[in-house]
Amino acid sequence: MSRSLPAVVRIGAIFTETQKGGATEVAFRYAIYKINRDKTLLPHTSLVYDIQYVPIDDSFHASKKACNQVKNGVYAIFGPSDPLLGAHVHSICDALDIPHLETRVDLDNDFREFSINLYPAQHLLNKAFENVMTFLNWTRVAVIYEDDYGLIKLRDLVRSPQNADLEIHLRQADPDSYRAILKEIKSKEINNIVIDTKPSNMQLFLKGILQLQMNDYKYHYIFTTFDIETFDLEDFKYNFVNMTAFRVVDTDQLYVKEILRDMARFQANQELAPINNSFIQAEAALMYDSVFVFAIGLQTLEQSHTLKLSNVSCDKEQPWDGGLSLINYINAVEFKGLTGPIEFKEGKRIHFKLDLLKLKQHALVKVGEWHPGMEVNITDRNAFFDHGSMNVTLVVTTILEQPYVMLKSSPYSQNHDRYEGFCIDLLRELASMVGFEYRIELVPDGKYGAIDLETGEWNGIVRQLMEKKADLAVGSMTINYARESVIDFTKPFMNLGISILFKVPTDKESAFFTFLDPLGFKIWLSTLGAFFMAGFTIYALAKFTPYERKKMKNRMNMSNSFWFVIGTLLRQGTGVAPQATSTRIVGGIWWFFTLIIISSYTANLAAFLTVERMITPIENAEDLAGQTEIPYGTLESGSTMTFFRDSMIETYKKMWRFMENRKPSVFVPSYEEGIKRVLEGNYAFLMESTMLDYIVQRDCNLTQIGGLLDSKGYGIATPMGSPWRDKISLAILELQEKGEIQMLYDKWWKNTGETCQRNEKGKESKANSLGVDNIGGVFVVLLCGLAFAVIIAIMEFCYNSKRSAITEKRAPNVPHQSICSEMGGELCFALRCRGSRQRPALRRQCSKCLAGTTYQSCPLDIPHHPPQPPTRTGPPTRICPSHIQEKTRTLKANAISERKYEFYRRKLKILDDALMLSANKS
Repeated sequence: MSRSLPAVVRIGAIFTETQKGGATEVAFRYAIYKINRDKTLLPHTSLVYDIQYVPIDDSFHASKKACNQVKNGVYAIFGPSDPLLGAHVHSICDALDIPHLETRVDLDNDFREFSINLYPAQHLLNKAFENVMTFLNWTRVAVIYEDDYGLIKLRDLVRSPQNADLEIHLRQADPDSYRAILKEIKSKEINNIVIDTKPSNMQLFLKGILQLQMNDYKYHYIFTTFDIETFDLEDFKYNFVNMTAFRVVDTDQLYVKEILRDMARFQANQELAPINNSFIQAEAALMYDSVFVFAIGLQTLEQSHTLKLSNVSCDKEQPWDGGLSLINYINAVEFKGLTGPIEFKEGKRIHFKLDLLKLKQHALVKVGEWHPGMEVNITDRNAFFDHGSMNVTLVVTTILEQPYVMLKSSPYSQNHDRYEGFCIDLLRELASMVGFEYRIELVPDGKYGAIDLETGEWNGIVRQLMEKKADLAVGSMTINYARESVIDFTKPFMNLGISILFKVPTDKESAFFTFLDPLGFKIWLSTLGAFFMAGFTIYALAKFTPYERKKMKNRMNMSNSFWFVIGTLLRQGTGVAPQATSTRIVGGIWWFFTLIIISSYTANLAAFLTVERMITPIENAEDLAGQTEIPYGTLESGSTMTFFRDSMIETYKKMWRFMENRKPSVFVPSYEEGIKRVLEGNYAFLMESTMLDYIVQRDCNLTQIGGLLDSKGYGIATPMGSPWRDKISLAILELQEKGEIQMLYDKWWKNTGETCQRNEKGKESKANSLGVDNIGGVFVVLLCGLAFAVIIAIMEFCYNSKRSAITEKRAPNVPHQSICSEMGGELCFALRCRGSRQRPALRRQCSKCLAGTTYQSCPLDIPHHPPQPPTRTGPPTRICPSHIQEKTRTLKANAISERKYEFYRRKLKILDDALMLSANKS
């Protein structure tokens, strides 16, 4: 039976002389021993190792040792961990296609075909450190590195765009300069430090921290090494110093503990240095996992390929044919080892798990995890502010202000028992969570703090913190740019903005013409204009369209047109109705218009009669800035005053000029004084919305005008670089997530039993006059309807003129007019304002009339009473038939009433008889 793998596979390892017999070598030997003993991975193959030692920083001997191992027929080379030596050994392996397994920090981002590195990728580690610093809310940090290689390693951390606002101080140090560098950092009051030093020099660095007394709660250290558990931190446990680091080996896992115990037993049987069976160095654990990665790669290759080593040497420079297949199978390995989950991409490790460790009083404890592609997961937030008794008393400065800080009326025993309020309750919760005692002191000048632009000096609470006379400042302390540049603030515990406090306006007195209020002045004018437009349009169209002149009854003259319009508007009958299509369209559109107007007026009139109207001279900041009768001001030396002084918005600049130049001064020394001036009347106070809300709920004579002018927050102030800022910020975030800050707000703002009962009279309950924006569309509809009616009237006019011209054309013995002549005649008649009410007979000459024949015309004026039929006394005068037909057509066209039409009908019959008589004689 042929085997894909040889019975013996030789592998080489190169260690520095300082690693001889150390934990890394023990882990390498133990891994091979375990694989050969268990026979699970390679049942028919045994691994044989060749270990070589080289001086550190001696690349020549390292290359020579590697060539000797290649000559002896190794299938892979492990190590060394030194960056310089590792690069030289890899160049040999890459030239000969021999897999090279490494456990060192690799800063080369380029793809290297025959390299497998189990050390986590450095750009991912920098991301992990960045996440931790973001979680801790660091703003100033010092980075101490030992050699140039360390600076290159952390360059991504320094250049990260997310750290653009982070003040970073880079310092290179060695064992001789540790003390000087730490002293410089202490003098600059930088309390957050990232340390990247060699593990062998770590104890010297820790000694320097102790000598400079930088081992208290103010300082926070992050170590880049994975071996913080191997250092002696006994002197730091009980001083509450913050020390944080990552580890790659989770020693709490059962299988890890079993491997460490078995490795300790294996080491006891070898001539090697003893190792601790409770933890293992990261380099040793990575070496152990690298051997298993190689073994798993061999096992996978055995199932499909035959591996045979040819004569390979550095002299011939002939690559190994099977090396490419072997490195590909190793690169595809995925398994869980001592250092957690392992996965590679192009030879670099991309899958791993980091445990975040934090030093507490008893030991280093795991407080979170980090995985590539995810944010740091903090599982124990309380570890970042020790609950133990720290025996630290902080000086807290504040200002008396309802409901934040108030003096108790009852007797008190201790300092902080003298006060009560929202901020006092919040301070009590924070002290319990973070772990400190406190003593409250009032700021001497009673101001929050603003800068004097002439002298550049601060006053109030800000000055107290700048001079380190206080450790914290609680109260309604607004976070702004100017203050943030000289002191630090925690995360905001309350969000707010600037608003306007004003006295509740008096009720509006009833006016004599209140019934006109439902519609605005422009609407009344527009309605009046629409009335005249509709009346005139009906009158004009009635004269223009021939279909409105056919009958004499209910004719739409000027008076009847406006009577029809006003009757419709007032919902009354008029007895006058349009007859033509065009005038009926005007009537229909006017009915729709009046329906909307009357309905809107009626609905809004009911609101005006039932809703109480208030006189509000100002509605927002623009109204306040646009007048000078009502003075307005802010709290002196407060953030609100600073906001208006530094604002670049034109409205607020105008308000600041008014406040600055107003005499007497509109600025008040306290909120109580500002509220008093508002109650006196004719004064508006610009203040922060939370305080305004508290005052308005307790005094029904006060109200808020408009919305918020800006958006900001209240925070707890600390001196610049204070270690308490980050801890208190985390505690505030936790209180917000639990909803406890909202409960405190409800307690002091809403549940005190002092709130007044009022009927809210906001804008939503006021009845406002309807304007063009509300019902302007109905006027557009009316105009469109009138225009459409005019078009219809023109069409009627043209149609009637054409029909009359065609009728005349069909008459055989009657001369006819053109359509244009007919339309001109009709138009002239329509434009006549006075004279006969009916169209006159056409003036034509008859060519068929005989010479000497006389024509006796019939009178066309409408008589008051129908005349009796004429009696014949003699022979009739000879009449031209064409004249008789012309007269008949004219009478029919001009008949406009039923009564007169009957009279003309009888007259036409007489004319017909005369025509017949004339025909008989002829």
